[in-house]
Amino acid sequence: MRSMSKNQNLVTQKNSGMTTNIILTIIVVIVAVAVIGGVLLFNRSGDSGGGNASGGPTVAADVLRKPDSNVLTEAPDGKVTVVEFLDYQCSSCRAYYEGLTKKIEQDYAGKVTFVTRNYPLEMHALAQPAARAAEAAALQGKYKEMYHAIFDNYESWAQDGQQLSSDKNRANAQFEKFAQQIGLDMAKYRQDLNSPQVQQKIDADIADGQKAGVSGTPTIFINGKQFQPESGTQSFTELNKQFRQQLDQELNK
Repeated sequence: MRSMSKNQNLVTQKNSGMTTNIILTIIVVIVAVAVIGGVLLFNRSGDSGGGNASGGPTVAADVLRKPDSNVLTEAPDGKVTVVEFLDYQCSSCRAYYEGLTKKIEQDYAGKVTFVTRNYPLEMHALAQPAARAAEAAALQGKYKEMYHAIFDNYESWAQDGQQLSSDKNRANAQFEKFAQQIGLDMAKYRQDLNSPQVQQKIDADIADGQKAGVSGTPTIFINGKQFQPESGTQSFTELNKQFRQQLDQELNK
């Protein structure tokens, strides 16, 4: 009996050791993925790959901004203009919104002009519906409010658990809810949502993005130069510092 008990203890110890090794391996893998993911987030221009390298040619102002482009903040002197090409369902765009652009919009209000352009990627089923909702709101002078509602409530329409959603009915129901909350004329909103005017605006943004060399989202330009995080950037603290340094350099010229 003692011999059997000893063998059982050995098996238990062996299994316990194997379990511990497996757990440690999983932890190492998770940490590695997190680190690599952070590096990738800050060293690419979006979900579909990179864009122009930082320091590339200056993109013409009339390509980056049109008279009807949506503006989050406007600087009276027009000295510095930030233009972001975005996809509302792009997880990197949402991360940039939470970690960078929302703060820039607040902290540099009145100092820089912040323009947003549509660049919905084909891989995201709800990118076009979200862009149409934002542009329909813009026709009633409520673009900024819808822009924030869409990003602030990202999980409610863009995700299905940990995966990106493709449920257009759920997304459109959420966009309608946002439209009501920001006080839109709902009859006009529903009419504009799938109108040729709205779709033409989105298509024109995409065309300008392609002219500017945009190949992924988010892609951001500061006075015509594409902003690209420095190699090795792994946190939004570092990203904010780099972005603000470039803004301040332009403001102080």
